[in-house]
Amino acid sequence: MVAPQPSRPSDAEVLDAIVIGGGPAGLSAALVLGRCLRRVLVCDAGHPRNEPARIFNGFLSRDGSTPAEFLQICRDQLRRYETIEFRKVKVVDVERGDRRFTAILETGEHVAGRMLLLATGLVDELPQIENFRQFYGSTAHNCPYCDGWECRGQPIAVIGCNQESLDLAVELLLWSKDLVLCTNGALTVGRKAVETIKQLGIRIIETPIALLEGAGDKLEGIRFTDGSFLPRSALFFSPGQYQRSPLAEQLGCEFCEGSNCIQCGEDTATNIPGVYAAGNASRGVQLVIAAAAEGMQAAFAINSALLDADAASNALRDHEPGQPAPADRITRQSKGGIA
Repeated sequence: MVAPQPSRPSDAEVLDAIVIGGGPAGLSAALVLGRCLRRVLVCDAGHPRNEPARIFNGFLSRDGSTPAEFLQICRDQLRRYETIEFRKVKVVDVERGDRRFTAILETGEHVAGRMLLLATGLVDELPQIENFRQFYGSTAHNCPYCDGWECRGQPIAVIGCNQESLDLAVELLLWSKDLVLCTNGALTVGRKAVETIKQLGIRIIETPIALLEGAGDKLEGIRFTDGSFLPRSALFFSPGQYQRSPLAEQLGCEFCEGSNCIQCGEDTATNIPGVYAAGNASRGVQLVIAAAAEGMQAAFAINSALLDADAASNALRDHEPGQPAPADRITRQSKGGIA
């Protein structure tokens, strides 16, 4: 017996936008679109990049919040907007049609939308050091803007052997002068860079690291393979990163040269008509408040593109607010993409 195929959404079921990713960028975009009476589905797999963090900082009015607390407040505030739906579900694929995008959920459902926002974020590549995850998010960090203030004046280690790690060590001098660069092997930078680090009073240890030691999530120090021990109360590292979701690549989005960020314009539009990107997936500044701002910016761009399309086709005049334009009035527009 042939299994029934998932039903395809009818034209009447086409949403204004599908937001993939329910972090600060995706939820911020949904808020603005919901206030514009746009029908929006937010799909979130439930694993934000800052999930391991004990707290996050630098967000005015939410400084020192936990990631879970912040996201719950955001979701609670979206509940009063009847045109927004939030679902904890993974989007496994997206199909591009002539007049829509169809998101295929892990449940097998197909959901159609006129616009698509990718707010799927990045994944950090953690150092392969024994016990590292025990301290990650509490006393092992990757962003001094997020956690440097809490570590001010403390003995800090920077782990890494490349130029990014050296730059991070220099940056951390703002918060502490007791810095040691632990390369966990040979440095991969030139002599001039090493001389700069030494002139700034930053000690370098190239001995490979055996493990991190401490009680609970409180780092006490670094044990090296030669048996020596370096007392430290915090460490920072500069991680490699990759896109959490393959959807951008599958859709044909272009990426920034030299990074894994989705390339987009100031209005957050990608090279694929109708596809926008916001948050860590598309920007170098990886702060919660920046992601929220980019989500708002994406919502403005998406709503403007929908307005342009509906005004050109007279659908804006005829259709009921909060409902998608009639299928026979939906046309492909040169600005903003598929609408």
